[in-house]
Parts: sequence; C-alpha cells; structure tokens
Amino acid sequence: MALELMNLLISILGAVYFMLPAYVANLSGLAFGGGTPIDGGANYRDGNRIIGNGVTWKGCINGTIIGTLVGVVLGIVGMYYGDLSTLTGGVIDLHVYGSLFSGLILGFLMAFGALFGDAVGSFIKRRMNLQSGQPAPIMDQLDFVLGALIFSLLVVRISWSFFIIICLLSILLHLSSNTIAYLLGIKDVWY
Repeated sequence: MALELMNLLISILGAVYFMLPAYVANLSGLAFGGGTPIDGGANYRDGNRIIGNGVTWKGCINGTIIGTLVGVVLGIVGMYYGDLSTLTGGVIDLHVYGSLFSGLILGFLMAFGALFGDAVGSFIKRRMNLQSGQPAPIMDQLDFVLGALIFSLLVVRISWSFFIIICLLSILLHLSSNTIAYLLGIKDVWY
C-alpha cells in the first residue's frame, strides 16, 4: 500500500513537472492578457461571437512566450540533472526536457497548445449558446490540457494512465487556482 501511494505521488509530481509550461501559459494568458480579442469581435454564422472577449492576442502571445520560457528552464534543468523519468515512476520518460532545444520545442508546443485548446473550448461554448464566464463543467478545466497534450504528441508519447492522472490533477488545480483568483478579485467567477 505504501509503495502504491508513493508511486501515485511520484506520478502526480511528474504530471505537474511535465505540464508546467501549459499550466503557466494558461495562467499567464489570463494574467497578462486583455486587449483585442482574437476573433476581433466578429460573430459566427449562428449569431454568437466566434470565440469571445476572453481569448486575446496579448494573452495568447504572452502566455505562449512565458510557457515556452518555462520549457527552456526545464530543458536547462534537464541538461544538468539528466534523465528525470524517475519523477513519473517510468510512466513517461521526461528526458524530452533534457536539453535547451528540447525544452524550447516542448515548452512552445505545450504553451501554444494550451492556449489553442482554450480558444477551441471558447469556440465550442459559443456554439452551445454559453456566453463568456458561463460554466461548462469539465470543458472549462480540460480544454487547455487537451490542447497542450495533443500538440505535445508531436514530440513525446504518454501512456493512458499518465493522461488520466494529468486530467484529474488538472481539474483539481484548475478549480483551486480559479477559486483563489476569484477570492483575489482577478476573476469574476470561482470556476
């Protein structure tokens, strides 16, 4: 039992480590966003906004840059500390962050993928007649995660068990961070 719990904790730490560029990009898009929305205020053929005011050029660019820089830092750390796959109990081989270049590539893919996934989620919400700020449980918590993971598959493979750990952890972290942002007055809603 203790060994199983230890393996789970190692997998959770590995998931956070692996997803860090996406998590930071998603938070940075919110914190350093604002300004012109990507859809330019245009409506789709259904009469609703294409994406909405929440997904902006400034947030996408800043989030992608900051998330990519996190990947670069992970790449530098990986250069000096070698194969970090033990963080996930071998569930995923994290040597993809083993160089500056690999950290740059994976960091960019995950950061941009996270913001792209968030934009796709907003597009889907508008098609469901949900306005910005209205809840779409599960989609609100996982759209950026799925975007990051899909883009990351260009350079790394992950197991289904690690995918599930990432999704469950991300739901928990997303709800927690949004609740904190709401309490600090950064967000208008807690979800």
